[in-house]
Amino acid sequence: MRTKLVAGNWKMHGSLQANQALLARVKDGAAGFKCLSAVCVPFPYLAQAQSVLAGSKMAWGAQNVSEHAQGAYTGEVAAAMLVEFSCRYVLVGHSERRALYGESDAAVAAKFAAALQAGLTPILCVGETLAEREAGITGEVVTRQLDAVIAGSGVAALGRAVLAYEPVWAIGTGQTASPQQAQDVHALIRRRVAGSDAGVARGLQILYGGSVKPGNARELFAMPDIDGGLIGGASLAAEDFLAICAAA
Repeated sequence: MRTKLVAGNWKMHGSLQANQALLARVKDGAAGFKCLSAVCVPFPYLAQAQSVLAGSKMAWGAQNVSEHAQGAYTGEVAAAMLVEFSCRYVLVGHSERRALYGESDAAVAAKFAAALQAGLTPILCVGETLAEREAGITGEVVTRQLDAVIAGSGVAALGRAVLAYEPVWAIGTGQTASPQQAQDVHALIRRRVAGSDAGVARGLQILYGGSVKPGNARELFAMPDIDGGLIGGASLAAEDFLAICAAA
């Protein structure tokens, strides 16, 4: 049975003072849960997350990574730099990076490979827009995004990664894919991976991300192919995040 993972994505939120209280609260609260838990924080707060969470059950990570190991790439952050802050996870291909910053499937695949090479666990995000869902091409979009990574790193690499299905139309909108809608896409992803390696598919953690809240988490996480959540806004409220962890 796959262990559930609940990962918080703070996006571009936080302050040193607010973070201190939030991190301390979720660290203490998560200690009694059987699920895995993590927070992915903005780059400037990685040192603070490391300081507060070190030695605890909760892991931490970053929200993005460069595909380059080093060089003249002003403003970018290399995977090796994240490792120096003891990051375990890094988000790769989040829909906001794809939509707002033009990250292509090829660029996401390169970032995925760079993260793995440095020893990080990439959380690979895939998902469709509302227009793509209404056009009936959800499976085509998600498969294309996944296949780009498999082509670059091989299917076995997914055994050292986490996937997150995040329907773009459900992120920060208050809309949530129904448990069955989410399960259908998660099952599609697992079948696609199983077509290349059944063992990797069985062990692969696939998270759901898209307006997960304490009120809907338990029903979502009860689906057979949903292995936890990638949590946005609710991860900024300690009690909400902990309630979601409890549901997992």
